[in-house]
Amino acid sequence: MKAETINFDQEPVGSLPAGWKAGVTGRGSPQWATEADATAPSPPNVLKQSGSGTFPWCVKSDVSIADGSVEVKFKPISGREDAAGGVVWRWKNGDNYYVARANALENNVSLYYTQNGRRNTIKYVDAPVARNQWHSLKVEFAGKGIRVALDGKLYIELADDHIRGAGAVGVWTKADSVTVFDDFSYSSGPGR
Repeated sequence: MKAETINFDQEPVGSLPAGWKAGVTGRGSPQWATEADATAPSPPNVLKQSGSGTFPWCVKSDVSIADGSVEVKFKPISGREDAAGGVVWRWKNGDNYYVARANALENNVSLYYTQNGRRNTIKYVDAPVARNQWHSLKVEFAGKGIRVALDGKLYIELADDHIRGAGAVGVWTKADSVTVFDDFSYSSGPGR
C-alpha cells in the first residue's frame, strides 16, 4: 500500500476529522479539533490538542495496520508539565498500543508500549526538540522491529513484541501539552 497522507485541510474547523476518534488513557479532558494555522506545513489547517489529560490520543479508527509506517509533522506549543507530540500504532483501544514521542521540555525521543492502561518505557534517547517549531516524527514497524526517527534522523532501532497484530494509527500527547499536528501519513506492508 502506498502512503496515505491526511493534512486536515478538508475538515471543518472546530471539529474532529472524519474517521477519527479521540480519547484519553487515564483521565482528563483532552480537546482535539481541526484549527486554522498559518504556520502549517500544508496550510491552512492542523489538528490541535488543547485540553489536558494523562495521555490524550486521537486515532484514525478505520485503519488497521500490523506492519508499516506512521509519520506526522508536529509543533509543541506549550505545556508546563509536558510539551510533547507523538504517534501511536497497533492501537487496539485506549489502553493498549505503542507510542513514540518527542518532548520539548526534556529534549528527547522515547518509545513506550501501553498495556492495560499502563505506559511502560522501552527506551529514551536525547534529541533536540524545540518549542514552537515544526518537527517530523516517523516510526517504521515490522514484526518485532521498530525504528523511530525525528526530523529525518534515526534515534531508536530495536526489537519489541509487547503489542502484536494489526491496530489503528494516530497521534498522541501528554498531560498539559498544547500541540498541533499536520501531514499525518501512514502505510502498511514492509518498507523502508
